[in-house]
Amino acid sequence: MAEFMTGLKRTHYCGDLRISDVDKEVTVCGWVQRCRDLGQLIFIDLRDRTGVVQLAFNDKTDKEIFDKAFACRSEFVLAAKGKVLERSSKNSDIPTGDIEVLVTDLRVLSKAQTPPFEIVDNTETNEELRLKYRYLDLRRRPLLNNLMTRSKIAKTARDYFAENGFVEIETPMMIKSTPEGARDYLVPSRVHNGKFYALPQSPQIYKQLLMVSGFDRYIQLARCFRDEDLRADRQPEFTQIDMELSFVDVEDILEINEGLFKRIFKDVLNKDLKTPFERMTYKEAMENYGSDKPDIRFDMKIQDISDLVKDCGFGVFTGAIENGGSVRAIVAKNAASVYTRKEIDKLTEYAKGIGAKGLAYVRWVDEPNASFKKFMTEEELNAVYERLQAEKGDVILIVADKDSTVFSTLGALRLKIAKRLDIIPNEFKFLWIVDFPFFEYDEESGEWLAMHHPFTMPKEECLQYLDTDPSKVTAKAFDLTLNGIELSSGSMRITDPELQQKMFKALKLTDEEIEAKFGFLVEAYKYGAPPHGGMGIGLDRVSMLLCGADSLRDVTAFPKVQNASELMSSCPAPVDKESLDVLGIAITKTEEE
Repeated sequence: MAEFMTGLKRTHYCGDLRISDVDKEVTVCGWVQRCRDLGQLIFIDLRDRTGVVQLAFNDKTDKEIFDKAFACRSEFVLAAKGKVLERSSKNSDIPTGDIEVLVTDLRVLSKAQTPPFEIVDNTETNEELRLKYRYLDLRRRPLLNNLMTRSKIAKTARDYFAENGFVEIETPMMIKSTPEGARDYLVPSRVHNGKFYALPQSPQIYKQLLMVSGFDRYIQLARCFRDEDLRADRQPEFTQIDMELSFVDVEDILEINEGLFKRIFKDVLNKDLKTPFERMTYKEAMENYGSDKPDIRFDMKIQDISDLVKDCGFGVFTGAIENGGSVRAIVAKNAASVYTRKEIDKLTEYAKGIGAKGLAYVRWVDEPNASFKKFMTEEELNAVYERLQAEKGDVILIVADKDSTVFSTLGALRLKIAKRLDIIPNEFKFLWIVDFPFFEYDEESGEWLAMHHPFTMPKEECLQYLDTDPSKVTAKAFDLTLNGIELSSGSMRITDPELQQKMFKALKLTDEEIEAKFGFLVEAYKYGAPPHGGMGIGLDRVSMLLCGADSLRDVTAFPKVQNASELMSSCPAPVDKESLDVLGIAITKTEEE
């Protein structure tokens, strides 16, 4: 039988007790981490969310309490009252290691079966089992600490924005479906049969309407939903630190967000961030790092050698250049001992797997050994080595293709090699990516498509090219990255109704489509819209990086897995026919069939 806490009230958390609490009478509550029976002495490590404290029981002091302690097992829930004593044998590995509680009253509040895996910090239990019993997995200190850190980040953000004049406003969770890049999760309406709400991919339109309403500065920790394929840094539902500001320009938004991260790092990690953060144009990022979210903690930049090889005898190089592409390289310093010919063959297969036709290389052990040596003169080869500042011990990797393939391939190889060589410093490097192209050319359709949502403001000096040369149009858009991971995306918004109509036309939206998808926002802009812009920061990603976690699952209480299912509750799950009939929905074919 479980005992009630009559007469007992928790006075302290387990992990908060220190040597300064000696001789105090305390009551602590928690779960049994470990029991140690030493004959006439029993020690129980009691765990709560703050840490562990040792409970001591002596059969000469109180036989009844001692016998009760003897019956305790792992994960029993206890309430213990006693006196704090200095330990004769201290444990420097835990903050409470100088003290113990000599128990005078013990209540077993709940007994526990043997859990399906041991609740220890460094578990070797496979993730699938731990996710099935997520409520047990969350008792482990690493995950518990991650969620505590996430909570602290959220609180710091709220405090910071409140101090800077932002108003926290909740926007609807059931909205009209509007295109934002990914598929919407749809919610059928019973009242309006045959019609659907969508779960928001972001509060984009509503926060812009709040600016039209005059709230000036909005903030929300917003839940967002995207029906897309998952990977380590994606979940189908996630949280954004979402904001919008009126009467500002790009510099104001960047500055307020640099202040936010300066505050978060100080409050959460006690680290002082240097601001302003480094900035890089989209063009510079792609040409130097092959990515619009480059990891700048290490060098290994992409270098263009097209001018050096355009007239060489190697058809792979000259053909790429003649077709409008380029020949570019990265140099892995001191990598020749790690990257043998066999290992380079593996890199070649990896490069082919992500779109490249192949991989040329130079492996410099005693002398440079180039895979394309017979096609080029000694003078041409030396010019390449000199340009790349390559030397003995280095490995050069070269890709020749259209620029998009060259950038993506070398960008991916750069990261893969840096991890293998273990040359990435353990530090935090923020980077703003600015001056994004407004359009991107789609080779399949032969058309220019928008890179951003349709309310993104183009730079004023680029407006003249909207109709004549989309490649010259730059957006007033910006991304914030940290260690090669995108944390946030934002932009200034279009508020001029005429320019907005022009952008809709540039995106080839018909009047009917505009009215159906955005009519209420277009109408709102007719009544006086202030200049405004904003961004949304991925709280999950920030938490993952600050916790040093490998996956968003490690900072999410109840995450989904690769196929967007949640193992603990077995969702998504079928619903009964009656519920579907009410909604006017019929399932024609199930996945099992």
